[in-house]
Amino acid sequence: MINKLLVTLSLIVIPLVAISQQTKKETFRLFFLGGQSNMEGHGLNSELPDSLRAEFKNVWIFNGFPAADEDKNGGLGKWEKLKSGNGAGFFSDGKNNKLSAKFGIELSFAKRLQELYPNDKIALIKYARGGSSIDSSAAREYGSWEFDYKGIAGMNQFDHFLTTVNGALQSRDIDGNGVEDELIPQGIIWMQGESDAITEPVALRYYDNLKRLMDLIRATFRINDLPVVIGKISDSGLDNNGKTWPYGEQVQYAQEKYVKTDRKAAIVRSTMFYKYSDPWHYDSTGYIDLGKKFAEAVFQINK
Repeated sequence: MINKLLVTLSLIVIPLVAISQQTKKETFRLFFLGGQSNMEGHGLNSELPDSLRAEFKNVWIFNGFPAADEDKNGGLGKWEKLKSGNGAGFFSDGKNNKLSAKFGIELSFAKRLQELYPNDKIALIKYARGGSSIDSSAAREYGSWEFDYKGIAGMNQFDHFLTTVNGALQSRDIDGNGVEDELIPQGIIWMQGESDAITEPVALRYYDNLKRLMDLIRATFRINDLPVVIGKISDSGLDNNGKTWPYGEQVQYAQEKYVKTDRKAAIVRSTMFYKYSDPWHYDSTGYIDLGKKFAEAVFQINK
């Protein structure tokens, strides 16, 4: 594990150091958005209000292609101005992005951040894979974020996350205006846990798994106390038994424990009031509200 961690950090440190050593001509507040399907996003572009339909000014996104553990294309992407279509169904080969008919929290998150930081440019790095768990024993066909898990071909969701971050940080000019950029990490936004709530043993390990993963993501960005905002999982009650996540309460407890034991962490609990488009995913209104709540929470930590 130690050797892999050193390699991991060496891949990330080089571009971060290179960026920080440049003349500070233009800075971006950088946020990482990660998790599973409710971070990936199943809101419908057709249901967006006019205020979120237009291409954003001064907000850029690097959306890593969400793929199964063994897929070598996982995490590929390129910087583009933020617009709708970065939800489920998004595709990138690293050269071209293909937007989808869906959105996630990124639109309302960016809009609220612009209200909170009216004079700043915003950069978003996103990698989220629907159905993915942290615990490898719950990976199924969707994948695992567990650092040591090798999957089928020696690759997992954490590897795809690294591919995403490395690809994003290789650029010295993300908005293409000819001015070198400095990306300043501001926070980790994490919406995940449903897939770890299917069996009791996995759910009971969620706190330890979550803490370790957040520590590793913080290490990737070279900030040990980088703010973390967790979205609390909720249950639609729409499956045949009236409960979608059999051990959701254990995961919820672990999420609450995490934010209570980490001074730079917060939790968004408004998810309990959201409506659903199916048993697993919030409706469009829910994603819009969740993005706002995430922005306000990370702003308060940094404040």
